[in-house]
Amino acid sequence: MATTRTTKEPSVALPVQSPEIQDQPEQPEQEAAAVLRREGPVAVITLNRPRAMNAVNAAMSTAVGHALRELDEDPELSVGVITGAGRAFCAGADLKELGAGRPVSAPGHPERGFAGLVRHVVDKPLIAAVNGFALGGGTEIVLACDLAVISEDAQLGLPEVKRGLVAAAGGLLRLHRQIPPKVAAHAALTGEPLDAVTALRWGLVNEVVPADQVVDRALRLARQIAGNAPLAVRASKRIMRRSAEYGSDWGPSIWDMNEAEFGEVRRSEDAKEGPRAFAEKRPPRWQGK
Repeated sequence: MATTRTTKEPSVALPVQSPEIQDQPEQPEQEAAAVLRREGPVAVITLNRPRAMNAVNAAMSTAVGHALRELDEDPELSVGVITGAGRAFCAGADLKELGAGRPVSAPGHPERGFAGLVRHVVDKPLIAAVNGFALGGGTEIVLACDLAVISEDAQLGLPEVKRGLVAAAGGLLRLHRQIPPKVAAHAALTGEPLDAVTALRWGLVNEVVPADQVVDRALRLARQIAGNAPLAVRASKRIMRRSAEYGSDWGPSIWDMNEAEFGEVRRSEDAKEGPRAFAEKRPPRWQGK
């Protein structure tokens, strides 16, 4: 996996696509289903099946899973940005594959979930750069990311109930945690989409920008995060993620977890460098240790 990556990944997916998506010509097999491109400390992971509106098949699930593993393991990478090639972000599961009885999950990696992402635990922040159609499985990818920048014409939603299905790749588990429960229930039970303005109003996304600015804005946000102390950023994400496992923020167990994470960061060289750089009125030089 090099400077411009051609990587290739599981899931009980959300097969919701419109008929016109089904009729797109097949993508040549030699094209990578997902590509990792390095922008300094940022890994830009592009879903790369534009002719199928980036519908998820096994090759894409494999590729995205490998790319996320590289992001997590490479100390030179601090933040990931997920976007789609062409005019769509992700149209969900590839119904042609499912109709033919072929899986859309990554062989050998059921633990990574739909698109190699929705159950794939990564300590480094993930930003969804939603450049177009993102209903069903596309929305579930967004829900699995930490931040989201969305184009003005994009829509999010879980229309599975309109097709006799359920949003089984995390949509029903995460939507009500990220927006008010009754708003989430309306979206999940009616199947009606949320436009970009509504998604922003309810805090489902961080920013709405013109379509041609989505990736650039996500990159600016990623670089801002990457400028912070890497150990502190990763610990902060872990604390927020793991806090959902506890029923209350008053119990001793959640505070034990919080203190353990804090202690690890507090003993790091970066924790000494931050105050020192502030006192010396200079930018910090993070070591990630």
